[in-house]
Amino acid sequence: MNIYVGNLPKTTNEDTVRQLFEAYGETTEVKLLRDQYTGELRGFGFITMPSNEEAQKAIDGINGTELEGRTLVVNEARPRKDRSGGRHRGGGGGYQGSRSRSW
Repeated sequence: MNIYVGNLPKTTNEDTVRQLFEAYGETTEVKLLRDQYTGELRGFGFITMPSNEEAQKAIDGINGTELEGRTLVVNEARPRKDRSGGRHRGGGGGYQGSRSRSW
């Protein structure tokens, strides 16, 4: 099961989060998202646990607990929605504007 964990402190790391979840069962992946420009943690991440039963126990056990003074939000991750909004965003090209040049 893929699990969302939010409201993480920016000072935490993958090892700390892995230890939290491994107390409930096998944890195969911990991915904390970082800002692409600053490299700072964005405050949330995703954990993968192969056993749905263990994952549900982790969600129930960790949701609402504190980590470094922050109350964690933990639930089953929802599938990522298509963020395009149905609009085609093609590149430019061919625009010549209304000004004409005279030399």
